[in-house]
Amino acid sequence: MMSTIQDYTTMEKPQWCPGCGNFGLHMAVKSALSELNIPREKAVICTGIGCSGKSNHYVNCYGYEGLHGRSVPVASGVKLSNKSLTVIAEGGDGDGYGIGSAHFLHSFRRNIDMTYIVHDNAIYGLTTGQASPMTQKGMKTKSTPHGNLEIPFHPLAVAIAGGCTFVSRVFTGDLMHMKEVLKQAISHKGFALVDVLQPCVTFNKLNTFAWWQQRVYKLDSSYNPQNKTAALEKAFEESATDYAKIPIGIFYKEERPTYEEEAPQLKEKPLVEHEIAKENIQKAVEDFL
Repeated sequence: MMSTIQDYTTMEKPQWCPGCGNFGLHMAVKSALSELNIPREKAVICTGIGCSGKSNHYVNCYGYEGLHGRSVPVASGVKLSNKSLTVIAEGGDGDGYGIGSAHFLHSFRRNIDMTYIVHDNAIYGLTTGQASPMTQKGMKTKSTPHGNLEIPFHPLAVAIAGGCTFVSRVFTGDLMHMKEVLKQAISHKGFALVDVLQPCVTFNKLNTFAWWQQRVYKLDSSYNPQNKTAALEKAFEESATDYAKIPIGIFYKEERPTYEEEAPQLKEKPLVEHEIAKENIQKAVEDFL
């Protein structure tokens, strides 16, 4: 039976601000899962805290809402427990590039087969407008009233240099392009990063939909996503052009064995299917008494 977007639709109404970029991203995720014909009982969405943390409330599949910045380790645990599942982690730029940055960095090395979607609105939205790791230098926010003194984090460059096997960026103002990139990310065997330029209409008055639309452009067929040097150059293009040109699309892609494929305990079958009846844990229990 083919999956439909209605299969992934819940009775819950999203509680984001009217006009938030999360609505488009939410629709693209559901569309990607249904068009890939992934049964909802085979999909899991793990989130952290923040506006992005509500995402799994609104998708009719398995979900887990964890701690701030911890969606990646939770999703990693889910995948290692049952590698037959399609696992997605979602977080914000503060959630993932701030407090969760250590998890962000080391997830690349492991290359666990999962997709990490980052709601990148360059602000802390749920806590009402403080500067995040992606806030542009000089921007005035609730926590930087005289202008932000820090340069923005470069997640795509860090991911490419750190060994991520699928690195991409999309814009919520282009739903079809976003959906197609998400489908490729979910289908990719390995860790896939999707950085989503997602305007916060309430607290970020600089990076608006119009601001992004004037600057983003799609990487076309002349671009080779297997060239790591070219990918790094593209990842820095926005800052090199003072945000006049911001590429979106698939920046880098490579094939490498996943963690699950190389872990001897997981090669035969998922961990949840292993026989445990014959295991004697008495000694381990006694050690804790």
